[in-house]
Amino acid sequence: MHDIRAIRENPAAFDAALVRRGDAPMSSELLAVDEARRAKILAAETAQAEQNKASKEVGAAKGRGDEAEFERLRALVAEKKAEIADMQAQAKELDAKLTDMLARIANLPAEDVPDGADEADNVEVNRWGEPAKFSFDPKEHFEIAGVAASMDFEMAAKMSGARFVVLKGAVARIHRALAQFMVDTHVEENGLTEMQTPVLVRDEAMYGTDKLPKFGEDSYQTTNGWWLVPTSEVSLTYSVAGDILEAAALPIRLTAHTLCFRSEAGSAGKDTAGMLRQHQFEKVEMVSITHPDHSDAEQKRMLRCAEDLLERLGIPYRTVILCTGDMGFGARRTFDIEAWLPGQNTYREISSVSTTGDFQARRMNARFRPEGGGKPEFVHTLNGSGLAVGRCLIAVLENGQQEDGSVHLPEVLAPYLGGKTRLTAEGSLA
Repeated sequence: MHDIRAIRENPAAFDAALVRRGDAPMSSELLAVDEARRAKILAAETAQAEQNKASKEVGAAKGRGDEAEFERLRALVAEKKAEIADMQAQAKELDAKLTDMLARIANLPAEDVPDGADEADNVEVNRWGEPAKFSFDPKEHFEIAGVAASMDFEMAAKMSGARFVVLKGAVARIHRALAQFMVDTHVEENGLTEMQTPVLVRDEAMYGTDKLPKFGEDSYQTTNGWWLVPTSEVSLTYSVAGDILEAAALPIRLTAHTLCFRSEAGSAGKDTAGMLRQHQFEKVEMVSITHPDHSDAEQKRMLRCAEDLLERLGIPYRTVILCTGDMGFGARRTFDIEAWLPGQNTYREISSVSTTGDFQARRMNARFRPEGGGKPEFVHTLNGSGLAVGRCLIAVLENGQQEDGSVHLPEVLAPYLGGKTRLTAEGSLA
């Protein structure tokens, strides 16, 4: 959510930032509604003062026995009361209109975000590891012999339709091991607090984390109004909604491993093979609630937490900063980490780490009390995948595949797999 006061103070800067994102300037339209709203509020306050004055004079006229003046003043009071109610109602409507307009405008990009139209204009900032050179043509994850029998798309389609998968046996265990490895690392080494949060949330939580009103079609809603979370960013971030935190309590660093649900409304025909893009998937999320002065440093810290997981797993990756035209709606700055998938011979996103500044905090009224006192200020919120479990499974399987259809697994997963370090071509752990 944007601060209308900041737009009033510098409409040109606001418009220029929107243009960088590829959006149309909006300040004149917003300020016209804001001016009309403020005019109605002022008129209501003026009428209220006139009503109060007339109300005091009614008694005096009655006491003097001036019936004509008494009746005139009483009629004036009634007239002003009706005027006030009408103007307050109009002001309320204009306020709701302004709030809705502001809620549909994307966050403004940070100054260091590169300008660009789409993903082709993203800028690489880091690269780790060398893609393995295979003596055979590497397969996609679902084609690997040791994986194929345990990654059942037909069974899932029978239950749920397209873009679902049933994982079985050793592959299901590897998937679970990856999630446990991620959570344990975040909790034991990265200082995050593990949370077990609901996957069903109310409108307020989706709105507060900028998923509503603009992107309702991208999520699933139950018949009684709950939303299935697209990521636990929603529940973790909204945990501080309406709070006034002590500055000393910041930063708050949280993580959760949950199911996530996305309708993929705008991705028809895209990534339909395998389990790269699913309606239901699992992710280990990271969320930080910080002091505004520390949010940029916190984003870098979160980025390293995610990159480190891939390095421990031995997955080559590259990190890019998204350009203005490719950032998500609520992001002020986003880094994507893209893992190397030899089966596709390309890098694919496995984590996004974003700072929203105070964009979400304004929507959900999350503030902190500065040290030494003073008026409460809005916190900054950040979120990042640490990591997408299904996509990480794909990366592990494809990078570790062998010509005979077996898969060498990362050593760091051995403690979660009973000491086993290989998926055989027959689909068992060894």
